[in-house]
Amino acid sequence: MHTNIDSLFTNLWQDYLSITPSAQKVHKLLGQYNGQSELVNDHVAFRTFDIEKINLDKLAAHFLALGYEEKGQYDFVEKRLSAKHFEHPDTTQPKVFISELRVKEFPETIQDIIHRLVDSVAEDATQQDNFLYSGAHWKVSSSDYATLLAESEYAAWMAAWGFRANHFTVSVNHLQELDLLTDVNDLLKQAGFVLNTSGGEIKGGPDVFLAQSSTMADHIDVAFTDTNKSIPSCFYEFAQRYELPTGELYQGFVAASADKIFESTNAK
Repeated sequence: MHTNIDSLFTNLWQDYLSITPSAQKVHKLLGQYNGQSELVNDHVAFRTFDIEKINLDKLAAHFLALGYEEKGQYDFVEKRLSAKHFEHPDTTQPKVFISELRVKEFPETIQDIIHRLVDSVAEDATQQDNFLYSGAHWKVSSSDYATLLAESEYAAWMAAWGFRANHFTVSVNHLQELDLLTDVNDLLKQAGFVLNTSGGEIKGGPDVFLAQSSTMADHIDVAFTDTNKSIPSCFYEFAQRYELPTGELYQGFVAASADKIFESTNAK
């Protein structure tokens, strides 16, 4: 496992850019409104299946080893997902959001495909330094992908992309020349980026202490066992946090908003 937070996030970022070319353009665009400072990353998100070998806890172990602490749990009934978020005592480090698909809640045909994929993962894979950006450890056919997609966009995404950052998130609070998420969204739209409008362009707001928006995922060619196909990869998120009555910025997540953010990778 990585012993250095910065090297882990650098590797995650490079892997993410390799399949999310628009992220570099967004990064550059917002960088112009940020003086000389680096953009601050609010959080990074990961996906997995709740199968023992590769479950949420196996991914979380990499962050716990770096001093992160579990801070919240979330339940997505409709999407059949469980999630947790983690924070580091050093608040300049990004938060981490990890979700897992509750495989047993799906029809057997879906469970069979997922178990077949996970069977290909080496027993010690999750222990490796590069596990969190190692991609798919299996081969998947376009028909299995389509079967998963019909039942769960999330399952299909995992089958195609495997283990890597699903999205990075710009902290709007730290942008020097843009104060509001609406300003960020206007800028992105003017530059031709397509935003996720599921549940509204902005999910949440001051009333829940967190406002979020995101681009729609890039489409990238994936080599399935039988064909090549262009499918959604990853997206870029933007988060604005509001002060709690205590005067501190809210650090958690809002399930109702996250539910819609997941749809940034929808293929349909």
